[in-house]
Amino acid sequence: MSTIAQGTIRKMNIRQSAVGQITATDGTVITVPAETALQKGLGPKSFDLYNECNQVTPKNSSEVVTDKVPVIEIDHDGEVITGFIVADNYYEMWINNQLVSVDNTPYTPFNSAIVKFKVKRPYTISFLIVDWDEHLGLGMEEFPKPVTPTTTQWYPGDGGLIAKFSDGTMTDSSWKAQTFFIGPLHDPKEVVEKGNIHDTPNLGGRTHPFSRKPTCEFKCYAVHYPIPKNWQSSRFNDTNWPRAWEFTDQEIGVNNLQAYTRFPELFQDARWIWTQNLVLDNVVIARKTVK
Repeated sequence: MSTIAQGTIRKMNIRQSAVGQITATDGTVITVPAETALQKGLGPKSFDLYNECNQVTPKNSSEVVTDKVPVIEIDHDGEVITGFIVADNYYEMWINNQLVSVDNTPYTPFNSAIVKFKVKRPYTISFLIVDWDEHLGLGMEEFPKPVTPTTTQWYPGDGGLIAKFSDGTMTDSSWKAQTFFIGPLHDPKEVVEKGNIHDTPNLGGRTHPFSRKPTCEFKCYAVHYPIPKNWQSSRFNDTNWPRAWEFTDQEIGVNNLQAYTRFPELFQDARWIWTQNLVLDNVVIARKTVK
């Protein structure tokens, strides 16, 4: 198992979004769970659709007002597009290599965001999404919280992203999605390479409750892949990346996710997406070129 170094901690309600470093078996030092725009102090920070920390809690879609959402300009003669985003847990969103929104609540409580940007077609949307973990670099957390007699310290969390935009663009299986952090694993060989696909086909199902529960705890492994340079750019070649997988509300587990369930109209027809394994894949890049 890699050794975790103390990182910076941003205190949040319920869970801390810790950042640290691990040393891999080949000596590589890796920032975990990921290097993010938030960690680097980059912006703009997300504009809240729903966020308990900031007391933004509209009851339904009719109470949502977008007039004050700042417009991020990519093209001065472009179309102004409004989008609604929910990520489990952290997201940062780029348009044509320009950062347009950084999740202001990287772990929990779950929040949702509104974004506006001005752009011409074709344009490329790129998301970095992180399923944050408490056991850094291993992909596990304490669950459920608040703590109960059934709470385990070594629970493999799951991820997810859903977004819909006013020009008709929405998350679905037409997007490309690649994973860069897979865990927890009993053995790194449990990751099966199939071309550009990093798969874990022999570890039960791809969602809870079917995915295998780890028994290795602090002796678990994880496989980390280097994030490619210029992944945010419209010129980045994702042709050989696997397609995104779609997941249902039930598979994601949205029953207590009011940041999403209060606004069904805003996300109508959009799909939750991730890579092949909703549980074991922890850092994902998702991309879509809108033509």
